[in-house]
Amino acid sequence: MTMNEILFLSHRMPFPPDRGDKIRSHHILRRLAGLAPIHIATFADDERDMAEEVELAAMARSYRLVRRVKPLIVAGVQSLLQGAPVSLPAFHSPEIARYVEDALANNRIGTIYVFSGQMGQYVPDDFKGRVIMDFVDVDSAKFEAYAESDTGPRRWINAREARLLRAVEARMARRATQSLLISPEEAALFRARLSPEDAVTCDVRVLRNGIDSRHFDPAVVRPEPRLLDCEGPRLIFTGQMDYAPNVTAALRVMDRLLPRVRDLLPKATFHVVGRNPADELLARDGRDGVHVWGGVEDMRTWLSAADLALVPLEIARGVQNKVLEAMAMNLPVVLSSAAATGIGGTDGLHYAVADSDADLVDRVAALLAHPRQGWTLGLEARRFVVDNLSWQATLAPLAELVGYPGGAARHAA
Repeated sequence: MTMNEILFLSHRMPFPPDRGDKIRSHHILRRLAGLAPIHIATFADDERDMAEEVELAAMARSYRLVRRVKPLIVAGVQSLLQGAPVSLPAFHSPEIARYVEDALANNRIGTIYVFSGQMGQYVPDDFKGRVIMDFVDVDSAKFEAYAESDTGPRRWINAREARLLRAVEARMARRATQSLLISPEEAALFRARLSPEDAVTCDVRVLRNGIDSRHFDPAVVRPEPRLLDCEGPRLIFTGQMDYAPNVTAALRVMDRLLPRVRDLLPKATFHVVGRNPADELLARDGRDGVHVWGGVEDMRTWLSAADLALVPLEIARGVQNKVLEAMAMNLPVVLSSAAATGIGGTDGLHYAVADSDADLVDRVAALLAHPRQGWTLGLEARRFVVDNLSWQATLAPLAELVGYPGGAARHAA
């Protein structure tokens, strides 16, 4: 009997594709569903995710969507009792475990595609088919960076999570047929954190993020009037705004960078656009040129109305979708070297890279003072992502990875 179906495990519902990890999982899932009948197990974070269940039903031969409601404190206690990183009990569900067992027993599943390390716990030891572990980025390294910048109990918690996750990542890499990372830099970091034996025997590859440049195209949208009504020049930062690295970067702009920019350009404003803005951000809304807008219906219109994207991330893992989206929208981007990692563009041609506060301010001020230079940078940025980072191009290796080198389409449901 030919085992030609795929089981897709994802820690977060791939619909709607409105944040970094969901954008990647969404496009990968759609590509896989075009290759073979697919079965899906995933978690919903909120009722908005649950409302997208119809999308799973239309795509999948079978699926299980579970609302994730376990409190973090419960997951923390379980992690201490189990000697495991918090992220494993946080994403453990008996319902999904039963679904995976039943799906493997009753269907012709030859490949399990695991999106994010939290879901590797559902892969049975005795499964004989392909196991693709899409780590996306190196989570353990992210928690190490958190620990280095934290103090007190949070430092211990994050250091513990980093240490235990590193062991889990190595174990999952040994179990996988292939392990995928989002960029060559992340893949090299992942290999460097394995034992010498594992680094030789584990098959670690790169599957890049992409951008839908036909969707993210300034020619097909009108600029957001509410943003145009604000004085300019208008700087923008986008993303999931309760995510700690995004919060830290936005605060850096508000407290350290924007005041210095406004010394040079007094009418400059800074706009934070994205879901669930943290209280620290909301507290600064409306003060000293800062505007915090929260979630919006169409991010493209806001990018189209901005003059420059400023992305001074200090902790960044993988390729930043916020950067790709801004580049696709012809927007000049000033970003930290961490935020530029994995994109593959050239500083000064496709974006402007700086790390110190002074250098970031200088590059922002130079582009705003010379709009033609900023416009040229934006045009080259869009040309680069259209030519090199379309989803069609970046996901080209996927068919071979899951055992369909010809890429023949099959009915998914």
